[in-house]
Amino acid sequence: MTEQYITITESARSYLQELLDKQESAAMGVRIFVEQPGTPYAECCMAYCAKNEQEEEDLAQNCGEFTAWIESSSVPYLEDAVIDYAKERMGGQLTFRAPKSKVPRVGEDASIEERINYILYSEVNPSLASHGGQVSLVELVDDGETAVLRFGGGCQGCAAVDITLKQGVEKSLVGQVPGLKRVKDITDHSNTDHAYY
Repeated sequence: MTEQYITITESARSYLQELLDKQESAAMGVRIFVEQPGTPYAECCMAYCAKNEQEEEDLAQNCGEFTAWIESSSVPYLEDAVIDYAKERMGGQLTFRAPKSKVPRVGEDASIEERINYILYSEVNPSLASHGGQVSLVELVDDGETAVLRFGGGCQGCAAVDITLKQGVEKSLVGQVPGLKRVKDITDHSNTDHAYY
């Protein structure tokens, strides 16, 4: 018996099988993953996956006539996830609920991005929220030594953003993320409509 990483209800399996049967490629399955896991922007995704198109690290979940390939790095964020299908008068709706997809988590093997997001969403953003602001990671550059960030809400256009960036955000991130040396703000601060200061 293969391991079940997520719950795919019988109605969802039947619906997905109908969709897969309409594809021209034989042995078509689905690939399930989470974009931007552990952040408020996390999005659960499912895509067609033809035979041998899965990633090497993907985990197989047998769904009867097809295989659901689960991205291994997404597994912790898909804990307690349920894919369901509800038939309605005008067709039906496939739903994907993953209550832990937005929950930051950091283990010993966490990537630099996961560590940064964990600190931003568990430590930095709660304090910025009192001013109606938030900050998010855009990308890592300089071989992972520089975190490029974007401020939003009350932080965009705020006169104190440089202090917040250098004395708050950068200090927290560089002090807790091995290998990170600096942060860079790419926010357009010329728009001061909602700035806190």
